[in-house]
Parts: sequence; structure tokens; C-alpha cells
Amino acid sequence: MNLYGLIGYPLGHSFSKQYFTEKFLKEGWKDCRFENFPIPTIDEFPQILQKNINLKGMAVTIPYKQEILQYVTESSDEVIFIGAANCIKLKDDKLIAYNTDIIGFEKSFVPLLKANHTKALILGTGGASKAVQYVLNKLNIDHLLVSRSANKKEGYCTYAMLNEQIIKDYQIIINCSPVGTSPNENSCPDIPYQFVNDNHYLYDLVYKPEKTLFLQKGEEQQAQIKNGYEMLIIQAEANWAIWNAD
Repeated sequence: MNLYGLIGYPLGHSFSKQYFTEKFLKEGWKDCRFENFPIPTIDEFPQILQKNINLKGMAVTIPYKQEILQYVTESSDEVIFIGAANCIKLKDDKLIAYNTDIIGFEKSFVPLLKANHTKALILGTGGASKAVQYVLNKLNIDHLLVSRSANKKEGYCTYAMLNEQIIKDYQIIINCSPVGTSPNENSCPDIPYQFVNDNHYLYDLVYKPEKTLFLQKGEEQQAQIKNGYEMLIIQAEANWAIWNAD
């Protein structure tokens, strides 16, 4: 039995197990199984490998997309560049790290871009944020990182610093934080939504609920909105292709 899995914590919000279980049934993969491995600390990762010797591939989610790299033996060029991975292939006693968030985000994000969408606010600075930054750099879209705490690095600001002029200048706003994820649907990133208008494009990597409070508030201001569901489907299929490639 070929085993695939997901590590992260917590995993109550994850769609991966249901998605792959349904995929295996639909496509007739009788020798495949997918399991969640919720671990409160990355230190428990080696135990998962020891107890599940038939593991062929793993997806990685919050908060371990960066911490997982201490355990891999090889990394793709993209992972080396951004310092985060969401896909691990196990082959010949090697753990090879990839980042398919890049593929998923780019393919789902680009179709709704308009000519005025030249600058982006990225809410959050974790592993998912790094994949988004990679894509925006590729697309030559200037971006500003927004963090909860002050950071003196160039290109960072805090939520408290956001004002009308910044929102006016940055007409793409991408939520890369888990804020608003079920069961915390009544929360949203703390930005001045009153300055959002129909020139804006709000993209939320969160997919559950389907329309987060972040997206609801954007929609109320006539902004273009999109959630992260399509991104997840694309990256999941990219993971599958990597896990099963020779």
C-alpha cells in the first residue's frame, strides 16, 4: 500500500485527505492511501517516517513549510530560493523538497489581473507568503509585506501603518495569513477596508469558508475577489505528479 500524507498543526481545516481519498476512489488507485499527521512540533517528524516506511510523498502546511527543510536531503531550485516547501517526495532514502504553492498560486491568480494591478500588499510573512512573493517577482509586480510586528527590513510594514494612500497605491491585496480560516470565520486581517474600491483585487489563500470576512469586506467595496480553492486543487495535482514521477 502506497501511503501519502499531510503534516501540519492543526489540521482540522485541511482538505487534502478528503481530496486525495476521493481522487483514489474516482480514479481507481486501490493501492493508495492518504493520512493526516497533525504534529504539535516539527521534532516529531522523524517519528512519522520511522512508523510509516511505505510513505511515498507528503504535503506540508502551516506552520512547517520552512521548518521542514532541516530534514530534507535535496531541494528544488525554487525551494532553495524562497526557503519554504509544501511538497516532499520520498525516494531511495531521500527526502526531496518542492514548492507547488508557486504553481497553484500563479495559475489561479493571473487570470483576474488587470492593467492597473501593478502593486500588491501581502498580508503575512510565512511560508505561503514566500511562494506568493516568488510569483509576484516573476510577474514584475511590486509588493509590500505586511506583518503584525514592526520590522525594520525594507519592504515591510505593520497593519497599523496602513492608510488611505497605501491602499490606494496597492490595488492587489493578498491574504497569506490563516486569519479568517474556519472555525474563526468572524475574523479578518486588520486593514482599512473603507479605502478599497472597484479597482482592487483581493485574493485570499484561505478557502474555507468559501467567502472569508476579508473577501466579504472587499466585495462590499466592489473589489474583484478570489479564494484559494483553485490554488489548492492545482498544487495538489502538482504534488501528485511529483510523487509519482520517476
